[in-house]
Amino acid sequence: MTEELMQMYLNVVHFWDSLISSRGIFFEAAQLTLALTAVSIFIAIFIGLMFAFMKISGIKVLEWIANLYIYVVRGTPLIVQIFVFYYGLTEIWMISGFWSVALGLAFHNGAYIAEIFRGSIQSIGKGQTEAGRSLGMSQTLTMRRIILPQAFRRALPPLGNQFIIGLKDSSLAAFIGVSEIFAVATTQGANTFDYMTWLLVSAVWYLILVFLLTLVVGAVEKKLAASD
Repeated sequence: MTEELMQMYLNVVHFWDSLISSRGIFFEAAQLTLALTAVSIFIAIFIGLMFAFMKISGIKVLEWIANLYIYVVRGTPLIVQIFVFYYGLTEIWMISGFWSVALGLAFHNGAYIAEIFRGSIQSIGKGQTEAGRSLGMSQTLTMRRIILPQAFRRALPPLGNQFIIGLKDSSLAAFIGVSEIFAVATTQGANTFDYMTWLLVSAVWYLILVFLLTLVVGAVEKKLAASD
């Protein structure tokens, strides 16, 4: 029993030593992870808005295209989508692993964000649209000035969750050689033959990033709530 406790103590000491001593390389990897997430989500928001408008457009062809896109994304694994972007795009022009993953993540998250925006837009009462039109606003202006601001407030909580999912999904970039957090952890594990310690270290870094992202989303929600 004493030996087991001693071994547990040594494992804990080893873990904390690994976490502290590797903070430099993991901090760089965390910056790359955040950049990858930010770029992919930024693109995904525009993709999501476009397909959300297509779904509520009332034009059958556009609705069919949007439904097909969402069905394909939901029906295929994310890792397959990333590899298709990586190997498919590199046959057309040279593109880095970073941008392959960013576009793959944007393509994937865009479908879920489209559904979030569609639901939030359709949750706004029709009276809001009628009020805008009665003031002489065009349909586009009514959407931009009245509907979208309210829809964004309602969409923010699920969008925040999707951002966090996108952050964690960025770990798949390791499979095409992008040196984000998970890739650094597996490299360190291969070098030291101690995968468990380094995977736990990577988990700590992901928890830190998710915590910070949660704080940012919460702060934005409070600011929007205060402005109502």
